[in-house]
Parts: sequence; structure tokens; C-alpha cells
Amino acid sequence: MAFLKNISTPTLSSPELISLYQQSGDLKILAELYEPYLDQVYGVCLKYLKDPESAKDSVMAIFEELIPKLKNHEVVNFKGWLYTLAKNHCLMQLRSAKHFKISEIQIDLMQSAEEMHQYEIPQRAEDLNQLSKCMESLPADQKISVELFYLQNKCYKEITLITGLNWNQVRSHIQNGRRNLKICLEHTAIHHQ
Repeated sequence: MAFLKNISTPTLSSPELISLYQQSGDLKILAELYEPYLDQVYGVCLKYLKDPESAKDSVMAIFEELIPKLKNHEVVNFKGWLYTLAKNHCLMQLRSAKHFKISEIQIDLMQSAEEMHQYEIPQRAEDLNQLSKCMESLPADQKISVELFYLQNKCYKEITLITGLNWNQVRSHIQNGRRNLKICLEHTAIHHQ
């Protein structure tokens, strides 16, 4: 597929990008096709899930769903097809969330804010301090991508403009950064027990 390197894809239409992706399986082409719809997909996810973080995670998950699905489907109207895919993804998320058991909270077992122990506030400060240390341990591209996405609420497109990274790199850095933060925090929690 060496001829693909010479094609200037920014001028290609959605059907042309779909055809190229189906022929090559090149994720850069898929990312280029998906990128203009990021805000719309996020809007659909936010509408259904009602939570910005879940909506952001779903935008990434929908891209992952596109990888196999777009190879096997004949898509005439990508925008409409993508809307349906995003809506169905969100509905599945909501359905799976309903399978969690909800138990009653016994009010008498809960502490009121006035009864909070003095050591709990420094513990939260320690947690924040540890999160900050773990953030510093991330590779530079992961750190800036995570900060922009989670702390400054930037979308992928904005992050690509700020960092100069491409959409796939941003997605990868956010996923890997989040995973590395979780590992770092779990590792620290084990050592403090």
C-alpha cells in the first residue's frame, strides 16, 4: 500500500476515506475520518450518559468500535451511521449500568460532616499530593495530554492543536497516561498500608 503515502487525504470526502480505510486498515485514515465528528459524538454521548467523563470515555470507545465495524459495513451516510453507532453505544452503557445492584444506605451508620475525624482532611491532601507526584512521573506527552483532557477539559482536536500531536497519539497518550496513573496510585497505596 505504498501508494497511500502519496495521497493527500485532507481533501478526501468521507466515502473516499471509508474506502481507503477498508482497503488499507490504516488507523490514521480512520482517525482522519472520525476527527471532524468528535464534538458531535461527544454531544450525543453527553446527552445520553449525562456525565462528561463517561462521555469522553465513550468517544474513545466508539473509535475502537469503528476499527472492526467500518471494515465490515457498507456505509453510505457516515454521519448518520456514526450517530446511530454512538447512540447504541450509549444505550448499551446505560443498560449495563442498570445491572449493578443498588443497596440501601443506612443513614445511622454514616458520619456527619461535624463528626469527621481530623486525620481525614490531611489524608485527602496526601492523596492529592500523591496524584501530583504520579502525574510528574508520567512521560511528557502523556502528562500534557492528561492535564489538557482531564484538568482543562480540552477535546482531542484542541489538544492536537496545542501539542502538535496527531489525534491517534493524543488518544494513546490519554489512555496510557490514565493507566499509568492508576498503577502508580495503586502501587503507592500498597506501600502505605
